[in-house]
Amino acid sequence: MPKGFYNIPPAINDPIKSYAPGSAERKELKETLARLRSEVIDIPMYIGGKEVRSGNTLPLNPPHDHKHLLGNYHKADKSHITQAIDAAMAAKEDWANLGWEHRAAIFLKAADLLAGPYRMTLNAATMLGQSKSVFQAEIDAACELIDFLRFNVQYMGEIYKQQPVSSQGVWNRLEQRPLEGFVFALTPFNFTAIAGNLPTSAAMMGNTVVWKPSNTQIYSAYFILQILKKAGLPDGVINLIYPTGKDAADVIFSHRDFGGIHFTGSTEVFQSIWKTIGNNIHLYKSYPRIVGETGGKDFILGHSSADVEVLATAITRASFEYQGQKCSACSRAYIPSNLWPQVKERLVKDIKSIKMGPTEDFSCFFNAVIDEKSFDKLAKYIDNAKKDKGVEIIAGGNYDKSKGYFIEPTVIVAEDPKYTTMCEELFGPVLTIYVYDEKKFEETLKVIDSTSIYALTGAIIAQDRYAIEMATKALQQSAGNFYINDKCTGAVVGQQPFGGARGSGTNDKAGSMINLLRWVSPRTIKEVFVPPTDYKYPFLEPEK
Repeated sequence: MPKGFYNIPPAINDPIKSYAPGSAERKELKETLARLRSEVIDIPMYIGGKEVRSGNTLPLNPPHDHKHLLGNYHKADKSHITQAIDAAMAAKEDWANLGWEHRAAIFLKAADLLAGPYRMTLNAATMLGQSKSVFQAEIDAACELIDFLRFNVQYMGEIYKQQPVSSQGVWNRLEQRPLEGFVFALTPFNFTAIAGNLPTSAAMMGNTVVWKPSNTQIYSAYFILQILKKAGLPDGVINLIYPTGKDAADVIFSHRDFGGIHFTGSTEVFQSIWKTIGNNIHLYKSYPRIVGETGGKDFILGHSSADVEVLATAITRASFEYQGQKCSACSRAYIPSNLWPQVKERLVKDIKSIKMGPTEDFSCFFNAVIDEKSFDKLAKYIDNAKKDKGVEIIAGGNYDKSKGYFIEPTVIVAEDPKYTTMCEELFGPVLTIYVYDEKKFEETLKVIDSTSIYALTGAIIAQDRYAIEMATKALQQSAGNFYINDKCTGAVVGQQPFGGARGSGTNDKAGSMINLLRWVSPRTIKEVFVPPTDYKYPFLEPEK
């Protein structure tokens, strides 16, 4: 077979389309939205490349229009999970043995398909199924997933190029093997890109995958798989199923061939998974790889030297884009007393101007939260805040689920920096602010570091460089992604590898080489050209 050292096309971040009035992309996306809304699709599982229907179907509805039906998906039972594992294991040898450049070509083709003919379909599916605005869908479903595919291929090539040095007469080589067994990808609702990245990054390195998306993301997951199939992904490499979490855990975490999990979701679920894997560790062929990005209680800290407009804008965008349903969303902010009157005025003004409504209306900055469970949880926190002493709601505070799961962007001001909503992850459009004495900046850094179990993202807004340096050092364990004079959201693949530690996950940095290294098991090979023929070493020779 011909061989070569192949150069991968350089990865470049995909340009964000504007969807401005009169633009071609705006017209095309609106037409795609109308087409998808007019259809009710039947969504099967994909096991071993075959469409599998259980006959036990559940509906998929837009969160902002929950009486409208987008489609029905076929729920999996335990037998389907076992079939998916069997399919992954059956496909494993051929996939692992396929030349890496051919694996690379499949995912590069998928990126080009998504950048071109499938862009509007996946964006529209994300807007309808997950209630994302046009801009949030564009930067997620299109750009970030395209970037994941292209940059991960580049990182894959760099990993394979890394080789040890060799001494005279010896040739040392390093090969990167896929994990022994299958990888389980358990993906979230809030980022279509993450849902696409978790199974593909493991598959790219030669693994085969069982993929369970969140039930509230199945609609766009279906279209992701269509793109991968169109790109030439072989049957059985990624198997898409829709079981309950309990059924998946019962079958997968007790299977001898379980090789690893790639997870994004809640801290509680991840800790439960880790415990189950630990209890079952004697069952597995190898120690499974456990990679997870979990919760966050992300912060923005304003310093007394901050520009008020920069600070207020960062807070509004970080807290309320995609209804605060980002792992990185700002849900607590610390404002110095000298700036609070101005910041408060600007925040209230900005929030009052935010238009809330369906994603199909491009003038809406703000849409619905993901489902009724999330709506009810957030409403309860807001109701409690209305009754609690020492707490004031200065913006929002209303909600309505008659048509869609709409929670107003809400700002709570708490006298206690350890108030419930300053500490607990709400995962919605509820921001809590603590106004601190401007002279107690250093003490406030300690409060921030000790308030929550999480350590995902954070930001400092300041003009004073000494204050910036102090915060950067004091908060070094408080956030895996730290921002200076910017909001605490919006990590870009290839620029800001994403992930946090403490209760926020294993910090294996999605969008970097670090993450891909978790899906391989290296083997070193030493070859000696002229091996010794006598066991005796020179030091054994007698003195002369």
